[in-house]
Parts: sequence; C-alpha cells; structure tokens
Amino acid sequence: MKKFKDIKSDLLGNNVITTRIQDVINWGRKYSLWPMPYGTACCAIEFMSVVSAGFDLSRFGAEVVRFSPRQSDLLMVMGTINYKQAPILKRIYDQMCEPKWVLAVGACASSGGFYNNYSVLQGIDEIIPVDVYVPGCPPRPEQFFNAIVKLQKKIDPNAFVDRI
Repeated sequence: MKKFKDIKSDLLGNNVITTRIQDVINWGRKYSLWPMPYGTACCAIEFMSVVSAGFDLSRFGAEVVRFSPRQSDLLMVMGTINYKQAPILKRIYDQMCEPKWVLAVGACASSGGFYNNYSVLQGIDEIIPVDVYVPGCPPRPEQFFNAIVKLQKKIDPNAFVDRI
C-alpha cells in the first residue's frame, strides 16, 4: 500500500509549487512599481537619466511613470521641499492608494540639504513616512537602482529567490 505522499508525487511530479496567496501578491507588487516623480530640483534631472535608455529603470519593474497619485504606488520626492509645498505633497501622498511607498531622493528631500533656513522643510519625513532614503547631491543612477532593490526587498521580504 502506497502512502499518500508517494501517490501525490507519482501523479504530480515536480510540476506543482505550493505557496501562499500573499506571497504571490507581494511578488507581483515587487516587480510592478508605478512611480510618481515629485521633482523640484536637480535630483529630478538625474531621475530623467535613470528612466532613459542609458540606464533603463524598466529592468527593475518600475518603468511605468505616472503623473497621477491615484495611478501610482511609489512616490519619489526629489529635491528641495519648502513649507509652502508641504501641504501639496501631503495631499498627493494621501490621494495614493494603499499599499504605497515613498523614496526620499537626495540630500534636500532627506534632510533639507544645505538649505538650513526658515522656508525649507528639513526632511520630508516630517510630513509623510519614508521607506527608503537615497543619499547624494544629486544621487547617481546606481543609487536609484539600489533604492529600488531595497524597496523590493521591503515589499516582499520572503521572496523565493532570497531563500535559495
């Protein structure tokens, strides 16, 4: 008499993978980020080179750049944010659907940069939560890629590839 495990392996072989539905959903989210750029300074110019053919951000699944908060799930804040822009940035973040993620790109968005005065917000984390900080002034394209990979690991920490 064969055991159920032996019968199952005889019928299915290596053709079936079992997983949880949440793992499949996270895998899909991880490789289909839709960024919304909120650029106010030189970091936004650097982002333009990242999405161009020379560096090609689409290799990481973040190629569909949207300019509507209701159609995006990744807010990329690039550049100096002053206190007059802060409510606008907060409203854009609030309009995004869940789940949503935020990248603070460059020194100005992360910490105010070298603008330490009364009109500049000293880091966007004062008004919205930040998932990944991208250092630099302006950051190199490789730092954008590193941030996307870190965000992907944050979205799907139990990825199959990471467990091998």
